[in-house]
Amino acid sequence: MRTKSLKKNKINVITLGCSKNVYDSEVLMGQLRANGKEVEHEAPAEKEGNIIVINTCGFIDNAKAESVNMILEYADKKDRGLVDKVFVTGCLSERYRPDLEKEIPNVDQYFGTTELPQLLKALGADYKHELLGERLTTTPKNYAYLKIAEGCDRPCSFCAIPLMRGSHVSQPIEKLVKEAQGLAKNGVKELILIAQDLTYYGLDLYKKRNLAELLEALAAVEGIEWIRLHYAYPTGFPMDVLELMKREPKICNYIDIPLQHISDSILKSMRRGTTQAKTTQLLKDFRAAVPGMAIRTTLIVGYPGETQEDFEILKDFVQEMKFDRMGCFAYSHEENTHAYLLEDNVPDDVKQARANEIMELQSQISWDLNQEKVGQVFRCIIDRKEGAHFVGRTEFDSPDVDNEVLIDASKHYVKTGEFVNIKIIEATEFDLYGEPA
Repeated sequence: MRTKSLKKNKINVITLGCSKNVYDSEVLMGQLRANGKEVEHEAPAEKEGNIIVINTCGFIDNAKAESVNMILEYADKKDRGLVDKVFVTGCLSERYRPDLEKEIPNVDQYFGTTELPQLLKALGADYKHELLGERLTTTPKNYAYLKIAEGCDRPCSFCAIPLMRGSHVSQPIEKLVKEAQGLAKNGVKELILIAQDLTYYGLDLYKKRNLAELLEALAAVEGIEWIRLHYAYPTGFPMDVLELMKREPKICNYIDIPLQHISDSILKSMRRGTTQAKTTQLLKDFRAAVPGMAIRTTLIVGYPGETQEDFEILKDFVQEMKFDRMGCFAYSHEENTHAYLLEDNVPDDVKQARANEIMELQSQISWDLNQEKVGQVFRCIIDRKEGAHFVGRTEFDSPDVDNEVLIDASKHYVKTGEFVNIKIIEATEFDLYGEPA
């Protein structure tokens, strides 16, 4: 019988939070694999491995609670001898390391968001500079995230990200192109560009907003067929990106632009640097420049001082703009942010009721927009087979957050990882049902 001392070390990486954390975990795993380490991503309990790395999120209360619970779970497993070592990295660790070290001392070591070389050393590996851009991707083989910048220079009052991720730092175009070429060689067809703020890209490196030039360079990469934009900021949006989106078929007619609110008094308190009039005009400019583009946004309700009147203004805006996709969150009062100085004076039940009301509105808008798609044919990428369906997406849908196209696997066969023309035969609020055209 094998004893514990003979067991080969196996590292299990657990990722919590956003796509930027997924990217960081993939870079970590790429480095570990290059060092000859056995590494898995979120392996099931029976294959878990004896060394655990938890990549945490510290963005809002729910995310922090999930991260703390995961750390406690594995600290307990370590106590019971089920795992040998537990390491914690990511945003929560960056933001609350002294507290975590005090409250959960059974973790072997905590690391911040910029301490990859130190984390690797603790795992018995060396940081390999020559691996620039090489990762062990965890997404389906046909798409991957491409992080084009780290950190954020925006002064938004409610946001703790600059505390955890630091100032904005763009990645050079040539490095990102090389990374995209490597991904394409491995079968990736869709790049999802992520950053805290895509629109700021290039200001630090090239002294100008340079997103359009980056997109041109990425569109030239052989094998990449879709490029999707996530997390644009409404102030200072580089309009040349829209011209490129219109003429370059590889760039999806899709943008994720978190607006957060629309009432002028709330926008001012949030330090968003814009107004309702400017934002409304920007969205009209988007739709005029790229007819049919899908716009995803995110809203916050229950921000300090949000009155019923502010909320009604937001509801009217949602009705008027008819966003293709939307998320809505109840405000989370985050220490060390500018808004933390304000009184968190909207009761939790009111925050939640307002969030539910906005999502109810959006549900009806989404239903109406989806009914218009019935009978139309869309080019879809097939991500996976799940249960009785193949699951795909149109260019207007991002993985995990948007609509999916479901194809009955008992009647039709489509190849995962490939593009297929699908005719939509039925639609609900958040799903489309189709068959090969």
